[in-house]
Amino acid sequence: MSRSPTSAVPPESRRSPIDERMRGGEHGNISEYPRDRIRRDEQAQAAHRFSRLIADGLQSGEGRLLTPEVTDELRARALG
Repeated sequence: MSRSPTSAVPPESRRSPIDERMRGGEHGNISEYPRDRIRRDEQAQAAHRFSRLIADGLQSGEGRLLTPEVTDELRARALG
């Protein structure tokens, strides 16, 4: 399945804030704005997933020293 480029051009009523960002050098052209928003959204989602993983780890109980034996045990559990 091939993907063709998609262009997202906001209506005139929404262009003023984007035009200001372009004049300020934040975006080089109008199509950079949606790409930037998508990137920021992906980064926010990744940060949220990372925070959840940290929270899950903290709630999982007491930690233990990672020795070769513990590594072998974890590997065996992960591989079934």
